[in-house]
Amino acid sequence: MRSLRLLASAPCLALTLLLSGCSYFIPTKRHLPVPIAPANVETVSPEDLVKQVNARWDALNSLTATVEIYATQTKNKEAVATDFPSCRGYILMQKPRKLRVLGKYFGVTIFDMASDGSHFTLVIPNKNTVFQGSDTVTQRSDNPLENLRPDFFLSAIAVQGLESDDEFMVSSDTETVPDAANKHLYIEPEYTLSVMRRKSSQEIQPVRTITFHRDDMLPYDQYVYDKNGVLETQIFYTSYQTFSAGRYPSKITIKRPQEGIQLVLAVERVEKNIDMPADQFQVKIPDGATIKELK
Repeated sequence: MRSLRLLASAPCLALTLLLSGCSYFIPTKRHLPVPIAPANVETVSPEDLVKQVNARWDALNSLTATVEIYATQTKNKEAVATDFPSCRGYILMQKPRKLRVLGKYFGVTIFDMASDGSHFTLVIPNKNTVFQGSDTVTQRSDNPLENLRPDFFLSAIAVQGLESDDEFMVSSDTETVPDAANKHLYIEPEYTLSVMRRKSSQEIQPVRTITFHRDDMLPYDQYVYDKNGVLETQIFYTSYQTFSAGRYPSKITIKRPQEGIQLVLAVERVEKNIDMPADQFQVKIPDGATIKELK
């Protein structure tokens, strides 16, 4: 019994020695970086946050941008990632949903895509091939590249306003971000706007979430879900700069986890609300081209 009492008291004795600073248990101190908070943190109501999103979208009628496009395709089952050569991209967008994206490599067109908001045409000149179909996938293809449609690109280049039947909620959080180069920690207070749509009286479906930093109230990421509530597109907005169109991210990263595709847009020029003729959103189908219809 005496042995049992000694064993029971051993943890208490060790803790007492530790806290009393016994020479056998000398504590060591480490200096940690002090998190740096932003000079300004804004506070808005959920309703005002939605009003800000809608106001930015309502003020935008058209947008043009010159970018450098970097594409990566990852095949997880094969543990292989392929980085494609970057190309110069020219983007035109006009509300409600018109889009044109042109890619050139050393001045030679490698792809030309135009959408009227419901259907698109994609021309690949060097293969004399044309793809046509709905802007939204109605039947997924085994070829992941065929599942990339204009709607995800349109969502990425401008954060759209909420629709009348959308429901929403806003949560606040604080993220601590390390800066390894300067050995600093930065505190980033955030708002996350969750947009949902009611499928029935008993079921609500997620549509997208948007994260705003509260020092400037600009969007820094956006997650978009498909009609089944599955994550479809991740978009990250970083390195905001002042262009002629105002504050706009100089880097947009688009990830499509289901297809293993990542696109990075290094933005060089952005203009908005420029008049564009209708033929700017039309592409010419080459004579004799092979046309493939996508569902």
